[in-house]
Amino acid sequence: MTIRAALLLVAIVNTGLIGGLMFGWTVSVIPGLRQVGDRTYVSTMQHVNREIINPGFTIPFIIPPLVVGLAALLQFRAGDARRGWLLASAALVYLVGLLGVTIGGNIPLNNALDAFDLSAESEPRLRDRRFSYEGPWNRWHYVRTVASVSSFMLCASAAIVAASDS
Repeated sequence: MTIRAALLLVAIVNTGLIGGLMFGWTVSVIPGLRQVGDRTYVSTMQHVNREIINPGFTIPFIIPPLVVGLAALLQFRAGDARRGWLLASAALVYLVGLLGVTIGGNIPLNNALDAFDLSAESEPRLRDRRFSYEGPWNRWHYVRTVASVSSFMLCASAAIVAASDS
């Protein structure tokens, strides 16, 4: 296997893992959390936001733009502009639509929620806190889901183009 093929494979796997996580959260966790009370919702999201920061999530989440970008560069250097542009587009979509949105949208919301002292708040303040978090967080998450699945599809398209040209 060439380094170009190996990088393309790693790009597909990594964007697929994150796209699957984002899609799975969208179709299962978000609807499930809509059904719970405010205290349970806030507590659950505080715990999830703390626990997700681990190597099993962070490494596959951070490396796709690097791997996909390098894969694009190698395709361009090999003279394959079609695959190169597909991969460059995948890297850009991931960088802006997933990492950018996470850093600019979801993380500030997570940090504000984490600072909320659940034990010291009344039910009306819990309801207000949930309302100010849940809607905006979910909207940003939907953007991340579309971006991550799109990035995966662009990487997979580069593999299909490669297979059809062989």
